[in-house]
Amino acid sequence: MEPDLFTAAAEDRQEKDPTGSPLAVRMRPRTLDEVVGQQHLLGPGSPLRRLVGESGSGPAGPSSVILWGPPGTGKTTLAYIVSKVTDKRFVELSAITAGVKEVRAVIDGARRAIGGFGKETVLFLDEIHRFSKAQQDSLLPAVENRWVTLIAATTENPYFSVISPLLSRSLLLTLEPLTDDDVRGLLRRALTDERGLKSVVGLPEDTEAHLLRISGGDARRALTALEAAAGAALDKGEPEIALSTLEETVDRAAVKYDRDGDQHYDVASALIKSIRGSDVDAALHYLARMIEAGEDPRFIARRLMISASEDIGLADPHALPIAVAAAQAVAMIGFPEAALTLSHATIALALAPKSNAATTAIGAAMEDVRKGLAGPVPPHLRDGHYKGAAKLGHAQGYVYPHDLPEGIAAQQYAPDALRDRTYYTPTRHGGEARYADAVEWTRKHLGRKQS
Repeated sequence: MEPDLFTAAAEDRQEKDPTGSPLAVRMRPRTLDEVVGQQHLLGPGSPLRRLVGESGSGPAGPSSVILWGPPGTGKTTLAYIVSKVTDKRFVELSAITAGVKEVRAVIDGARRAIGGFGKETVLFLDEIHRFSKAQQDSLLPAVENRWVTLIAATTENPYFSVISPLLSRSLLLTLEPLTDDDVRGLLRRALTDERGLKSVVGLPEDTEAHLLRISGGDARRALTALEAAAGAALDKGEPEIALSTLEETVDRAAVKYDRDGDQHYDVASALIKSIRGSDVDAALHYLARMIEAGEDPRFIARRLMISASEDIGLADPHALPIAVAAAQAVAMIGFPEAALTLSHATIALALAPKSNAATTAIGAAMEDVRKGLAGPVPPHLRDGHYKGAAKLGHAQGYVYPHDLPEGIAAQQYAPDALRDRTYYTPTRHGGEARYADAVEWTRKHLGRKQS
């Protein structure tokens, strides 16, 4: 039997007894207009609307698409809507269980359907990043010749996990993490909808806030937790889901942390100040509080990048690359694995030698500029490439440092008003000691006054 996204038997059972299916399944949107979030992908004439037949086909038919996004953002939901609404033949494969043999069987069936009945096929391939290069190669002829319209879903960066020929033949659609408002809307709809909990239990504000924190922008996780907590509340005979009931159900305590209020900034400040103070254990504590409270990992990564330059600088030149690498990794993997990357970076920064010399240097330079200490660029440093520059004296007398044995030319670089101004005062901490030696040597050879 050809694989299908939802078997007829399961659909019949769900229609007769909807409560037999998980809440997350029952509350799946039935049309694109019911989808929460991802509005940047759902405008008129978008690829997804073309897939469900809201626009024409012919020579400009719907393209194959790759849906890339974190778990719970709606990749399977969008495929489900296509399967229910489209008049095309719909087939599902999972890269976890399928191989080249199954792919070829679907393609052969698609070609027969086109030739025999003029029926187009939509192939939903979940977890495409689990397919090997050879398995992905087997899709190319079908996608290229439009024997199938491919909907491929992945949580991994497709630029690393999907072969280039398949990427070039498909549209890459990036699904954004759901916002708190998106998930809140889903929860409230599930509480009252006839397909959901039918208003049999209430959801107080503090319980809802904890649900939002633990969901991390994952709609499926939020609805699963809501269903479990609602069941526990009903078993207790409670009219609404108490925060304590939710904590017991999901085995996760509510962290006092307001992502939009003072605690958000207080804890973030404490993290950075603990790193600055080299207290690695305190830094990890505040990092854990932010993670458990559902803080955006990208926000944490941004703070670490700032810390690497503000408080460490050249005392450890590797600090900023570590923080940048952590931010890039976090953007690709998300929670829960991103916690390991953030821990890695936090420990490295907390234990690194510290220097704020880069911070004070640019601060002093900018302060002088604000005061009007600037002045014209010395003539020998001005651009001399355009016609007439020589007549103006531009670039005349410039000494090319690479022509000199020591690679340094004793000529004026700063404007007259700042000729002897110094901004960078390196420490002797860690790797910055060698920069201190370099500054001393270069200023001497430039004929600059030593501060």
